[in-house]
Amino acid sequence: MAFNKYQTKTIIKGLLFLVAMLIVAVSLLYTDNLAKNLKEDERTKVALWAEATRLIATLEAEDEMDVTYALSVIRANNSIPVIVTLEDGSVIAHRNIDSLLAEDKIYILEEIEDMKQANEPIVAGLYEDQKIIIYYQNSILFTKLKLYPYAQLMIITIFLLVSYYAFSYSKRSEQNQVWVGMSKETAHQLGTPISSLMAWMELIKANEGQISQEVYDEINTDIGRLELITERFSKIGSEPILVKTNMAQVVGETVGYLSKRLSSKVSFTINDETTDGYCDLNVPLFAWVLENLTKNATDAMGGDGALTYTITETDKYLYLYVSDTGVGIPSSRFKTVFEPGFTTKKRGWGLGLSLVKRIVENYHNGTIIVKESIPNERTTFKIILKK
Repeated sequence: MAFNKYQTKTIIKGLLFLVAMLIVAVSLLYTDNLAKNLKEDERTKVALWAEATRLIATLEAEDEMDVTYALSVIRANNSIPVIVTLEDGSVIAHRNIDSLLAEDKIYILEEIEDMKQANEPIVAGLYEDQKIIIYYQNSILFTKLKLYPYAQLMIITIFLLVSYYAFSYSKRSEQNQVWVGMSKETAHQLGTPISSLMAWMELIKANEGQISQEVYDEINTDIGRLELITERFSKIGSEPILVKTNMAQVVGETVGYLSKRLSSKVSFTINDETTDGYCDLNVPLFAWVLENLTKNATDAMGGDGALTYTITETDKYLYLYVSDTGVGIPSSRFKTVFEPGFTTKKRGWGLGLSLVKRIVENYHNGTIIVKESIPNERTTFKIILKK
């Protein structure tokens, strides 16, 4: 049974949630087991403390060594709150109780009731014909250990909720940027051939309907351009077909079209230094890469400068360098220029280089980087493709 990408995401989210719940359950069980062991250990200590109390009550004065030992056992308890009473309820000793409140009978009675609820009292023998009863409360360490996993779970839950909200908000914002960018990129793509066609129409009107062969050819070129744009957008999101193509030919055709429709103050130079300049390309999509790089470079030069396209090769790879004489890119932004939404233009939408990166890396299994950028001198983009 095949799943689409949305079903797959849902399944992955469900599995991650189950794993998270399993981790929480294991953590709670483990901590609970530790707490039980600590509680048993504390009861054993209290029982030992009770035995020491019984010994003190029953030993003769001459058994000074045994009395000293019993007292040392009692003094060793520095963490477990304990109240010792006789059978009639009179308090004969206490340990780890607030000394300022120890004389308050109501406070002691409330503490005894709390201790009864927490742990079963221990009978420690007889004193003056009355049973010695020891009440004790769990130590602070036990309480912290018992509450720790729940506090941890609460903190993790809050962190996950905040992270999820932040991630969702960021994702929505990025999606909105992409949608806005795509709509503007569409308008941008259509703008060049439509503006060109409008110019040809004005030329035809000025010449009273007479069309020269050159004008006729250029109109056909722009109509073909509109068809190419439609084909490009139809390929976004689908698996492109790559065909062995000469890189210099693709660069030449793309630059040839753009050079007549961009600023006349920009010079274009193509250097083909290859003997076998073929690689697997989807021409409509890769021409889109060249157009975006060319238009960005033209904007960076303010419509006045030089653009150079250099093609080199090794046995396994083909390299394309696109250099301009524009304002440059700070080195700290070499990577961020390819992120959706990044732009230095006042009216930019920051999608051109993001599309370039996607087409080169996702559709052609290549790499694109900013090779170098010297402010107000030159900027070079480098594309690496397997032959």
